[in-house]
Amino acid sequence: MKKRFALVVLALFACTALPAADLRPITHEDVWLAKRLSSPKVSPDGRSVVFLVSEPAYDDKDKSADLWLVPADGSAPARRLTNSRGAESDVAWSEDGKRIVFAAKREGDETAQIYALDLAFGGEARRLTRAAPGARSPTLSPDGTQLAYVSDIPDDPAAAEHKYKVRAFDGFPIRSWDHWQEAAKPHLFVQPLDAAGEPSGEPRDLLAGTQLVKSPGYAGRKTNSEDELDPVWSRDGRQIVFVASTNQDQAAYAFVDRQLYRVMAGGGGEPERLTTGSDSYSVPRFSSDGRRLFAKYERRTPRVYNIENVVALGWPNVGAPIALTAPLDRPVDAYAVSPDGHTLWFLAEDQGHVKLFSTSTDRASPRLAYALDSGSYSALSMAARAKSPVLVAGWESAVHPPEIARLDPRARRHVTLTAFNAARAAAIDWQPVREFWSENRRGERIHSLLALPPGFDAAKKYPLLVLMHGGPHSMWTDSFGIRWNPHLLAAPGYVVLMTNYKGSTGYGEAFAQSIQGDPLRGPGDDINDAADAAIKRFAFVDGSRQCAGGASYGGHLANWMQASTTRYRCLVSHAGLVNLESQWATSDVIFGREVNMGGPPWSDPAVWRKQNPIAFADKFRTPVLVTVGERDFRVPLNNTLEYWSALQRQRVPSRLLVFPDENHWILSGENSRYFYGEVQAWLAKYLTN
Repeated sequence: MKKRFALVVLALFACTALPAADLRPITHEDVWLAKRLSSPKVSPDGRSVVFLVSEPAYDDKDKSADLWLVPADGSAPARRLTNSRGAESDVAWSEDGKRIVFAAKREGDETAQIYALDLAFGGEARRLTRAAPGARSPTLSPDGTQLAYVSDIPDDPAAAEHKYKVRAFDGFPIRSWDHWQEAAKPHLFVQPLDAAGEPSGEPRDLLAGTQLVKSPGYAGRKTNSEDELDPVWSRDGRQIVFVASTNQDQAAYAFVDRQLYRVMAGGGGEPERLTTGSDSYSVPRFSSDGRRLFAKYERRTPRVYNIENVVALGWPNVGAPIALTAPLDRPVDAYAVSPDGHTLWFLAEDQGHVKLFSTSTDRASPRLAYALDSGSYSALSMAARAKSPVLVAGWESAVHPPEIARLDPRARRHVTLTAFNAARAAAIDWQPVREFWSENRRGERIHSLLALPPGFDAAKKYPLLVLMHGGPHSMWTDSFGIRWNPHLLAAPGYVVLMTNYKGSTGYGEAFAQSIQGDPLRGPGDDINDAADAAIKRFAFVDGSRQCAGGASYGGHLANWMQASTTRYRCLVSHAGLVNLESQWATSDVIFGREVNMGGPPWSDPAVWRKQNPIAFADKFRTPVLVTVGERDFRVPLNNTLEYWSALQRQRVPSRLLVFPDENHWILSGENSRYFYGEVQAWLAKYLTN
């Protein structure tokens, strides 16, 4: 096995030894056309890993996304499993490892359906569902004789036949990101299967007619576009545990919680609520012996942000949750339970990286599995029946697009199993991001990352581009960015500074919560202080030439820089608010915003005025490139238009770009290429002289 790993390492990285003279600057094609690998799932026996490879393109007709399979020991290259126009998602293994199920919209499908692919005998994928509204989130019972899945059922099945068109609402929310809320609710179905794995009889709607679904606040776990129920089978195959809310209709004036429920797989009963209180649960999983239930857990406090941990519960008597990861004080990204049930492995954000940790399942004893010198992990998966731990995940860094890796805690390293992007990465003139710590004006240590330009020469002077991350509860990580790629922005000859200001995750719950009541000024001060520290520490940074930019909350901060400082020669603001009050009133989420400010606008907390960029429009002086997606409901277009009006009124040099088909993010390849070109032209105008 060690020899096989060594051969894989040599094969993947032999192509990195190009002479410096043969390297070239990064291009938009390098960013946009890099293969995007995601959702690795290791087979129960630990022998194989299935994952999704998306092949982007500038023309939609040339895009593809298919499932691939690679041996977990690295003994052979990955091979393609599917070859269809529609992308697969939500992959799950059967417990015997002979087949996988997934959601896909294939030729002849009006909506996504659940398919099964036999890996033992081959052949084409077989459709298992015919749900008119579509089907997602498939999971097979332990014995493989039942398929559970989620489908959205319209509140009014006859609505499509109405001659009128109207959106009617009686409660919040009404929109999410770039789409209006549909009058439909997620239901949990079970499809019986015969010995050959084919549908046998009609699917059962386990939630039809229940009081839970009839609740006006019923919803699943909110994602960008769907309500997820996170269904998981009990080990005896008789029950399904899932996640749901019953107070989603109160989102305008209260925090929404998510609870665990169980329902009999045979149907015919009301779901039983397993958890209580205002805390939230998600992603439940059983231990292999079926005696314990685990879940991600958010403890509700008066704070807007609370770290997600993992807790252990009993089964069938759930009892009080036992916190397993809380002492680490880091948000859990993904987790897996060892086959013997004694160890919890999990990924967590930590100081600019996403690392692997573990803890006993009997007591909270989180510890770092091994040091991660570069990059970040994602989407952890663990073999359910392997005798020794088989852990796989996605891995990427700022100078390497994603690959699939096997994580080896005993050897204290990981081994990449794929090389989809290795050759492209090896041809680019770029360096790993540099990390440094500095002290802000409050005496706190602040973490930053630097991306350097191609052909970097420490004896030269380079302009500084200050890049501000969104969220605010996220962080800059050593990872490969697509929407704001620091190396692509640095390519013309800039140093790019990325600071994890107060409010950022990965530095402890208190640090992330400290933004409450100080939504813009404190983070803005941290960013400016870090820029001063970089100018002082690194002689190659030219402090006389600085610009700043960001998107989403980073766009909010760009607009705050407009209101609070003239240190920057120019700004770039994408999807940024300029008026806190109108953002509160028109965004798809509102309650957390008012809690963060200390109360609603009419209660007149001082922060609504003192940290509202539009209130300082008389001070607007800095040239700014303003961009927005017309379909953005998170930071609606009106905020951009308010900003643009103020800029024009104050005669500030500015340029407005409105992308009519984009939402909160720029997702089209050609639009992205145009956007980066506009940003580069704007920066060049103010930084190259």
